Amino acid sequence: MKTALYAQMVAIAALSLSATTFANDTAMSLEGMADATLTQDGIAWDFVEGITTEVGPRQAGTEAEKRGRDWAVAWLKANGFRNVADEPFEMQTWVPGDVHKAEIVSPFPQPLVVQPLGGSASTGADGITAEVVFFRTVDDLRAAPEGSLKGKIAYISHSMTRTQDGSQYGFAGPARWVGAGIAASKGAVATVIKSIGTDWHRNPHTGGTTFRTASGGADVGRAVLIPAGALSLPDAANLERMFARAKGKPITMKLTLTPRDLGVTTSGNVVGEIVGSDPSLPPVLLACHLDSWWNSPGAFDDAAGCAIIAAAALHVSHTGQPLRTIRVLFAGAEEVGLHGSTAYSKAHIGEPIAVGLESDFGADRIWRFDSNFRDSNPALHAKIAAAVARFGVSSGTKVATGGADLNIVRDQGGALIDLQQDGTRYFDLHHTPDDTLDKIDPVQLRQNVAVWAQVVGILANEAGPIKETIAPSDAPAIMNR
Repeated sequence: MKTALYAQMVAIAALSLSATTFANDTAMSLEGMADATLTQDGIAWDFVEGITTEVGPRQAGTEAEKRGRDWAVAWLKANGFRNVADEPFEMQTWVPGDVHKAEIVSPFPQPLVVQPLGGSASTGADGITAEVVFFRTVDDLRAAPEGSLKGKIAYISHSMTRTQDGSQYGFAGPARWVGAGIAASKGAVATVIKSIGTDWHRNPHTGGTTFRTASGGADVGRAVLIPAGALSLPDAANLERMFARAKGKPITMKLTLTPRDLGVTTSGNVVGEIVGSDPSLPPVLLACHLDSWWNSPGAFDDAAGCAIIAAAALHVSHTGQPLRTIRVLFAGAEEVGLHGSTAYSKAHIGEPIAVGLESDFGADRIWRFDSNFRDSNPALHAKIAAAVARFGVSSGTKVATGGADLNIVRDQGGALIDLQQDGTRYFDLHHTPDDTLDKIDPVQLRQNVAVWAQVVGILANEAGPIKETIAPSDAPAIMNR
């Protein structure tokens, strides 16, 4: 009877902009709530549909990101969250500019589709025309002699494939993360890469890149910035065919990218809470990031993640007031360097967190649960694993390292959980114009919310320590995304 009532109330909430209709709902079991959520949740869809429709792209540090934060603050307040705030921080802000063009001048003249990488320098309005040098991998680029790229454009490829766990991102990602900086250090005037992605649409995948500092002389400590862009995968494949057909003859490209630096602007982190009954217990922290790149509304990356954690927190509250406070963190400026995660840790490092979880890998189904307390708190790990098995989620053996916006938990040496989503198609959409609402499968979105609600409900009502606090570990650093 309670499950039927809950399903009815969720359906009502799905038709409104507020979940406060749940406030007077009869408390029900956590399991019953999660089961009903699997088929009836409309809260997550309400969030992701709303922010992608009413705000759209949310480039970090810009007016559009500010509108996104204002929208999120209003949504959290309307849906009954307490202690809602926009916590500002300042950052250097880069924007892509208006001109993104790549053209093969010779020997096979034609346009290619390109977009700038975050942090790229400008070519100027007249562009740069130079010979292109082909590197199959970033390691091949590293092996190039110093000065060998003087006056040339470096092109960097890779062989990324689809994987369920997204592990190929770590394999291919360095072509974007550090490729331009390596090329600049060897004299290149610009860099283009094969997009870090797995689709075959003419949609380049953007993302941040970094530049090395000079190794000696008067420029010590000063990064050498050059224009850097990503070609769509079909255009990159076409360029590689040109190299094969040219048989050693030079390939010349004209590259025109006009990004610019706005200087210091304001970004911010949005927070809100489902307040627990025992304020002496550290909260459960649920994280996502609210910003996106300029080229899409960021439905998968990461409006869906914010939708999932907010919906899960609300659903737990519908089973009665939790013991621990559940805090949601919608981090700002993640895409351009984890500025929000860093700022949040700096501002709140003295406030212990019981456990951290992040949703930032799209909206497809969760298939595995990992924690970093499997050995130190096996009973709790086993309890969570058993509770999510009915949703098709396995118990993993890997040690959870947490998402990019959980710096505060890693800095405190605290408990972490990874709810691993199916990433098979994630890098088809990642950082492209195709990251739009229609790509979200509502059935898989609801499975995420159900699993999250089940796990968060257990954690928020756990009276004992989740994991003994220890000195911060040497967990691998999370790369800029």
